[in-house]
Amino acid sequence: MNSAKWLIGLVPLAIWSGCSNPADNVPTASVRSATNTTAKGAKAPNAEGRYFAFGTNSSTVSFVGSKVTGSHNGGFQNFTGEFNVMNGRLADSGNKVLIDTTSLWADNPRLTGHLKTPDFFDVRQYTTATFESASVKQTDTGLTVTGNLTLHGVTKEISFPATIQVADDAVDVTAEFVLNRLDFNIKYTGMANDLVRKEVVLKLKVKAAPGRADFASLEQAAQTAAAAVQTAPRPAGGQRFQRPGSNPQPRPGTPRPNGAQRPGGNP
Repeated sequence: MNSAKWLIGLVPLAIWSGCSNPADNVPTASVRSATNTTAKGAKAPNAEGRYFAFGTNSSTVSFVGSKVTGSHNGGFQNFTGEFNVMNGRLADSGNKVLIDTTSLWADNPRLTGHLKTPDFFDVRQYTTATFESASVKQTDTGLTVTGNLTLHGVTKEISFPATIQVADDAVDVTAEFVLNRLDFNIKYTGMANDLVRKEVVLKLKVKAAPGRADFASLEQAAQTAAAAVQTAPRPAGGQRFQRPGSNPQPRPGTPRPNGAQRPGGNP
């Protein structure tokens, strides 16, 4: 009897330990109050800089969010940006990324809709997210990019590690870091039995070519798309979002939809 109780007690522990936080082994971005992006000795962009632009055809902006029962992948399908290169390196300022938040996607259609609601990104009100650099510095551990991130109507200065390669015909940037969504007033907690973690892993993989980004066109596209955004309500009663391909069966005693019949034809 005692052995049975001991084994039963291990089940919740096994479930909990199996749902690790994907942010555990990823560096966390430092977050502070927003600053002027030309402060701290950063040089304003000038004619000497050479610009490299990027978009969705050559780059990805994605994220991983999680809760105690598992994680979900997502990202954005519409974004643009540009880098300012001076003397063979990224200049401190003049580097910008603009994201159309209405283009958000997740690995579950209903979750995609929920993430677009005021519970999370509220894309009808906050149609874009923006990052503008203030410095690109060499540190003991590599390059650190600092700048202002505006997300969900909140602007904060963030610093994160990045790998940057500058060539004559391309600029490649990769970065992976953790943001605390609470810093940007995204406070939805989830259900009591399925809490949403505050840490979100952001991943950038960018390849830019010579040219300038068309920020105005993306701003307009985001505003137009916001009016047609389809959102989904939050799950009710502790219901969880299922990954694509899953088809959970009703539990015993679960009411059947109207018109459904039992085996043998009896309703």
